[in-house]
Amino acid sequence: MPLLPFPLAEEPDAAMLERGRKLFAGPSEFVKGVVAMSGLPAADRMEVCFAGRSNVGKSSLINALTGTKGLARASNTPGRTQEINYFTQGPDMYLVDLPGYGYANAPLAKVEQWQKLLKRYLSGRQTLRRAFVLIDTRHGVKAVDDEIMSLLDSSAVTFQCVMTKADKVKEKDRDAILAQVRKALSKHPAAYPELVLTSSEKGDGIPTLRSIIAGLG
Repeated sequence: MPLLPFPLAEEPDAAMLERGRKLFAGPSEFVKGVVAMSGLPAADRMEVCFAGRSNVGKSSLINALTGTKGLARASNTPGRTQEINYFTQGPDMYLVDLPGYGYANAPLAKVEQWQKLLKRYLSGRQTLRRAFVLIDTRHGVKAVDDEIMSLLDSSAVTFQCVMTKADKVKEKDRDAILAQVRKALSKHPAAYPELVLTSSEKGDGIPTLRSIIAGLG
């Protein structure tokens, strides 16, 4: 039987699970919200960023990863996160929450300003080790997701697809969604060849994602 492209990430071994647990057992603190490249913190440690269209569950995922409720502000208002938000994860890592994209409830000029900032950040941040692109398991890859993936391709930033809200989809319906996602990812050279299936509500996939991030250090 041929191997599927972009298989689901296997559960890490005990040593990697422990490494991920220890990394995220450290303190998580909000540093600042950035609206211009000049406001970025010093590039003195590794960072990973999280991108996703509005209401994909990005804030909930960051809160679940860090085990810090309310660290990233979850909102039902699409496009509320309008800055690049920096969080420390222990002494050696930044977690970076990028502005939600898609149907952001903001003036066009403001949206264009965010997009320019995003492009400059992605192409100019040497300490960025990986981008995690969040895809809602209920909906699969949409056109706006393809746009951010193409931006990551052109910026030569490796990105990994994290499926959110997996608990909201019945198992019998999941294969069709995953097939659509795999087909979309196959067009993107910067895509890391492994998917992570998560549920922030249930905690599914969170230890695996922690281990993946710990392994980048």
